[in-house]
Amino acid sequence: MKPETSEAPQTVLVVDDEPTARVALAARLKRLGYRVLQAGDGKAGLDLLRRERPDLTILDWMMPEMDGPSFCETVRRDPTLLSSQILMMTGNDQPEQIAEGLARGADDFLSKAASKYEITARVQAGIRAAGLIRRLEDVTAEIRQKQEALEQELQSAARYVESLLPASGPVVPGVRMARLYRPSLALGGDLFNIVPWSDDFLGLYLLDASGHGVSPALRSSAFATFLRRDSLMRHVGSNDPGAILTEANKQFPLTERGHYFTIVFASLDLRCRILSYASAGHGGALLHRRSGEVCWLAQPNLPLGFDPSTTYVTATLPIEPGDRVYLLSDGLYEFPAANGELWGQERLETTIRALAQQPLETVIAETIAEAVRAQGHEQFPDDVALMGVEIERELG
Repeated sequence: MKPETSEAPQTVLVVDDEPTARVALAARLKRLGYRVLQAGDGKAGLDLLRRERPDLTILDWMMPEMDGPSFCETVRRDPTLLSSQILMMTGNDQPEQIAEGLARGADDFLSKAASKYEITARVQAGIRAAGLIRRLEDVTAEIRQKQEALEQELQSAARYVESLLPASGPVVPGVRMARLYRPSLALGGDLFNIVPWSDDFLGLYLLDASGHGVSPALRSSAFATFLRRDSLMRHVGSNDPGAILTEANKQFPLTERGHYFTIVFASLDLRCRILSYASAGHGGALLHRRSGEVCWLAQPNLPLGFDPSTTYVTATLPIEPGDRVYLLSDGLYEFPAANGELWGQERLETTIRALAQQPLETVIAETIAEAVRAQGHEQFPDDVALMGVEIERELG
């Protein structure tokens, strides 16, 4: 029977130190339609295997310098040859010898006394297995290429998201901001910003699109466009946080796949000494007063998009010089610590309290460093964002 292909003939490498047996087998294989390579010892066979990458190697057990089992072991240690199909020939086909040969790397056995029909069948079986393995290698290579392309796309998207984030430093006279952003392995939809509407009025927000990948990152960037001052004046006509989220709830309904946004939006009225805020399914904001008191800015509301009739209400707190406002993603506290327990908001708050006398930039960096120490490794399971705003000047 001829090889089952209309393409170029498959290649079989015959490695045997007995010239007569090697030539006879090679002649039979050629009559079956295979391209045949020959080697008189194991070392020459290895050279041919590396150079020609045959579909199947038929290998004698007993050879000088390098016997068949040693040949197999060498092949299995070489990552470039690891998947090669090897059919071992032996005149002693006892179970113990077969077991040893298989353990040392052979794929199948062929007795030197085998009939021409068995030789044909075992060679064809080896060729089929080689074809399946090579197709699998091709598919794996294609998947790897697609993964590399996807990773490049995710890295590009991550750079785009990073470009949308504000730079640390002074925002308006007497107010400064510091932030850190640590994206997870899977790009997410965390996005934050601080927008000076005037020297006395600031808007700040942190939003999170559900899911991971390029899609939530792009949805977040679209939402960020809505949250620009000119857009808010056009769509909302107000800088009131509750009114902004109420309108955003209508503008950004659930997607067909059920994706949604959570957000905390706050405004700082420096003249009137008022912090106003509203949230939608997001608990990641707190006010750390100069006195040491910590107030979490959380409201029991649905995320955006679940119910278009939902009205979000603004809450207010007084602010003073020395107060700091922190907006943070839930990835900063909703992760398992090294002991298996959730790190949680309480430990996060304790960390921020302990750093109260440190500069704002130090608080941001050390809080994330402490979270890294708590989980025992650098990579967070979700995006981590932390933005702090410090009021340095006298108000009013």
